[in-house]
Amino acid sequence: MARAGLTTERLTRAGAELADEVGFDQVTVSALARRFDVKVASLYSHLKNSQDLKTRIALLALEELADRAADALAGRAGKDALTAFANVYRAYAREHPGRYAAARLRLDPEAAAASAGVRHAQMTRAILRGYDLEEPDQTHAVRLLGSVFHGYVSLEMAGGFSHSAPDSQESWSRTLDALDALLRNWPTP
Repeated sequence: MARAGLTTERLTRAGAELADEVGFDQVTVSALARRFDVKVASLYSHLKNSQDLKTRIALLALEELADRAADALAGRAGKDALTAFANVYRAYAREHPGRYAAARLRLDPEAAAASAGVRHAQMTRAILRGYDLEEPDQTHAVRLLGSVFHGYVSLEMAGGFSHSAPDSQESWSRTLDALDALLRNWPTP
């Protein structure tokens, strides 16, 4: 019989909190059981294993991030939309480092197709419509934006920009200016 009060959703949310506290790589069913002061076996009626838990945390993180991005994009276009979208990713990573790492988890194709990751791509493409990019350039631009946002945020969170001037906020703003200029003047093959 399942322990009263434990649900898959509650365990997933607790796992996400744990990821933010100790790092996504450290999240296991055993660590979650310790958090609830229960035996590991009592969690297996809700979770298959640690990989199932991590996948659920990743799906939660993608959903949270997509909801925030959608709110930030409402009514915006062009550089304003690009900046709002980028700032959501950066703020989420700072606020929820473990969940942000979880959002990068490689999902199986079925889970990926059903995840909010699809919404992320749709929102990125919506931003790019303001730059009049056709395929395949639009796909190249989606990949570029994802790479720049994730790369910058990852390096910043690892302390990569904390040892020299100018500060990382100034570089972030300049990076977004450069992306906007690039997207407005996309090179033709």
